[in-house]
Amino acid sequence: MMHNDNLAATAEDSIQYVTVVIGGQLFGLPISQVHDVFVPESVTRVPLAAPEVAGVLNLRGRIVTAIDMRKRLHLPDRDENSQVMAVGIEHKGESYGLVIDTVGEVLRLANSSKEPNPSNLDKRWAEISGGVHRLDGKLMIILDVSRLFGAMVEPLAAA
Repeated sequence: MMHNDNLAATAEDSIQYVTVVIGGQLFGLPISQVHDVFVPESVTRVPLAAPEVAGVLNLRGRIVTAIDMRKRLHLPDRDENSQVMAVGIEHKGESYGLVIDTVGEVLRLANSSKEPNPSNLDKRWAEISGGVHRLDGKLMIILDVSRLFGAMVEPLAAA
């Protein structure tokens, strides 16, 4: 049986990303890590939590820690009355909601088009990036969940 390399990208050599926008920058989360997309409502503040922890919320009976991605990335706060969305993910057995500005479409991108972080990438992005894809003149940063949490937990551990 002959193998044809010219076939369209198959599931093995591509990844589906849920695209989100945070502070005007496009990010992609591997779809395998995304459990939910929801509008965060009635977030309860947590005393003494890290600044990026917006609080906790109840999502279909589960307690979810809401992480404000704008605060996490040291971006200006969003307008009081602007719509927010959240992406539900799991990390080390805990449920989190990443509070973002908007959710976009799901994109299937070939692994071969993934590039390492450009040297001029904003260090706030680079800290949580697992690489980038260039899409029609826009840069989509791959949001690396373990780097996102790794960088958050270390300052607490060092304190």
